[in-house]
Amino acid sequence: MKAIVVGSGAGGATAANELATRGFEVLMLEAGQPFNPLTHRVSWLSSLRGTWFLKDENAIKRIFPHYHTIRASDDLVIFTGVTEGGSTSISCGNMVRAERGLKEIGLDLTPEYEEIESNFTIAPIPRERWRPLTQRMFDEAEKLGFSPKPTPKVDNLQKCVGCGYCELGCVTGAKWDSRLVYKELLARGITLQTDSRVQKVILENGYAKGVVVSHGSSVEQVNADVVVLSAGGIGTAQILHASDLPARDNLWVDVVLTVGGVYKDAKTLNEPPMAWFVKKENYILSPYFDLLSYWFHKPWKDVSANDRVGMMIKLADVEQGSVAADGTVIKSLTELDRERLSEAKGFATEIMDATGIKGPFVDGMIHGGHLGGTVPLTKADTETMHPNWLPKDLWVADLSLMPRSQGLPTMLTAAALALRVAKRISKEKGTEQ
Repeated sequence: MKAIVVGSGAGGATAANELATRGFEVLMLEAGQPFNPLTHRVSWLSSLRGTWFLKDENAIKRIFPHYHTIRASDDLVIFTGVTEGGSTSISCGNMVRAERGLKEIGLDLTPEYEEIESNFTIAPIPRERWRPLTQRMFDEAEKLGFSPKPTPKVDNLQKCVGCGYCELGCVTGAKWDSRLVYKELLARGITLQTDSRVQKVILENGYAKGVVVSHGSSVEQVNADVVVLSAGGIGTAQILHASDLPARDNLWVDVVLTVGGVYKDAKTLNEPPMAWFVKKENYILSPYFDLLSYWFHKPWKDVSANDRVGMMIKLADVEQGSVAADGTVIKSLTELDRERLSEAKGFATEIMDATGIKGPFVDGMIHGGHLGGTVPLTKADTETMHPNWLPKDLWVADLSLMPRSQGLPTMLTAAALALRVAKRISKEKGTEQ
């Protein structure tokens, strides 16, 4: 029995691995190219800040083509990874259970979380490997009553050199990404094709029968018994619309805003990002050197990398955005989003000020990179993991299924959703072991 899995990120890799393990012949189709990390030798880019070469966020492709940039509105840019491993290849390696909105629809992913976690060594970066300023920020946050916690990560600390460029790929192999999930099964149940963009799903009599996929200038039809869309909240919705199927205008992106301050010789880029975090109801705060703001955002241009300090706000935004068949995204910050960002900025500057970090405190670029909500599950869907308006044998296995934004790292949740979906596919197709 053949399955096509569209996308190779956390959801796609997990679904492909589970289906292959249960006897499916799996073809993974990835729109991006094989992943090549940008080496840590990027300091020369600092001298180009403010020039035409790094004029705006679209210039990221000049230095790192695996990033895909979408301008969703005047106040929001979306970044996503279009490459082998998807956005996991450009992530910070954080692993937490992001479950906002699941209780309301009666979905308990505990068995999937436990199964995935049992296959990894998940632990925080040891405090002694944090920069001294990061340690003091943690202590001050604790004194102020914010209850900070070290961030769980999947890293091989023996290989980690603390370069701080996790989001540009890991040259030493210290940071986990989803390529490791299916690597052992390549050519043993899983075939991966990169540079293979799915245009639409082939539908016949209410069933999915395959996909139309382009490779450069060539286009072909690939047939399968099952099609699984794991192209992310935007990519999955785009394919559905192109197939004359609906997607919901419920896009969320987990808005990121990093407040920048100044501290002489802080050198916070010389450590893994997001060493600890503070969890509030609608967002988290975490120390973070925002490379995108450092390179492309004018308010950050007058401070050197050694002296720049950042405190990230990762916000659970209002689920209100749309995706078109051509990939156009329309999404703006709501008044509620702005109110919550303003509150969070006050807390971020309070922690930095208490640590001796100086102003002017300036906003970084407002952007998003966790994409979901466009095929949201409801209470009626949780048993089948298949929204009833989708055709037979067409499944979704990524964050598109999450009805609510998270304001948290989401890799583990994307994988847990995909694992539950793959198990359900196996049950329905009679391959369950």
